[in-house]
Amino acid sequence: MRILRADGRAAVPWRNGGGLTREVAAHPPGAGWDAFAWRVSLAEVTRDGPYSPLPGVRRILTVVDGAGLELTVDGAVHPLPGRYRPFAFPGAAATDSHLLDGPVVNLNVMVREGRTAARVTMVRGSRELTGARTAVVVALDGGALIDAAAAGEPGVRLARYDAAVWEPTGDTAAPVVVRTDGVAAVIELSDVVPDAPSDVNGAAGTGR
Repeated sequence: MRILRADGRAAVPWRNGGGLTREVAAHPPGAGWDAFAWRVSLAEVTRDGPYSPLPGVRRILTVVDGAGLELTVDGAVHPLPGRYRPFAFPGAAATDSHLLDGPVVNLNVMVREGRTAARVTMVRGSRELTGARTAVVVALDGGALIDAAAAGEPGVRLARYDAAVWEPTGDTAAPVVVRTDGVAAVIELSDVVPDAPSDVNGAAGTGR
């Protein structure tokens, strides 16, 4: 299990000046835009504006701080008021963002289509992670505890926006339990199985 503290992330300004992005984790580690299989980041959005097109990428966006936003994806309007409502859409789509009432922070998950599938779940209370999927846990509101005693690892506490990457080995890996007194995001990532159905709200897909 890798622990990724929020205070160690570099802020990267957007080219259009509309916000900042901090990468939480990616695979392969350090992969650039043309090479990642999946990428998780947090973005501070300060003004309205278009998204850069990302052909071949599936996105899931979740507002985690602020009043919310409205996305227009290929001409269809999608209101996303409030927080913790994952929304999946294709990276190749013409997408524009409008802030509802001031700046927001978005949790963004991006996966390479045909290579990786993602499921994003907002956890309140506790959630057990089982099986062979890689999971990224991000504490969003309040703290979180990663209980990995069954896997023979010490428990780890996460502060807000800290993350843990759990990469089990084998199909019968010991379970890990996420416990939170607020809200945490659990992002489960797996290799794509041909003709497998996509899974959207919990929420599967990906985000900016």
